[in-house]
Amino acid sequence: MAHSKEPKKFLVGIFDDEDVLIPAVKKLRASGVKIHEVYTPYPVHDLDVYLGYKRSRLSKAAFIFGATGTLLAILMQSFMLGFSWPMNIGGKDHLAYPDFVPVTFELTVLLAALGMVATFLISNNLGPGKQALMFDPRSTDDKFVMAIELEKNHQFTQMQIEELLLQHGVSEKPKEKEV
Repeated sequence: MAHSKEPKKFLVGIFDDEDVLIPAVKKLRASGVKIHEVYTPYPVHDLDVYLGYKRSRLSKAAFIFGATGTLLAILMQSFMLGFSWPMNIGGKDHLAYPDFVPVTFELTVLLAALGMVATFLISNNLGPGKQALMFDPRSTDDKFVMAIELEKNHQFTQMQIEELLLQHGVSEKPKEKEV
């Protein structure tokens, strides 16, 4: 019998302008508040730096998927043309590796692309049947939404975090939301 996870409590602050949001993120993080995520209607330059995110490891995954595609293509063609069905075409060698380049390139790109799509979907908890996590639907239109997980900020009371948000320019009173 599967048991459901207990919902997490978040404090959600809405901002009207990125010029107010960025200083608020910096000041909240400087005061020790751990920000869960900031949702924006468009990309905000260096927001990931201000939130303290580490560099993504997706490029390493892409390399591994591409290298797997290269190895698979060379092994596949070597087996097919050298052992499974060797053909004498104009007296050429069965394993003419320069002829392998197009297929090897294509399989490298194919596996890297498909692997990256799968990695992206899994790492972001996306896919069929998954419920989208949206703290405020206006984040896709014109508002900037800051979500602060209350449990990860146990050194602050909810009122203290609300006060910090109000001091740093939220456009509405912060709301509590369970997800």
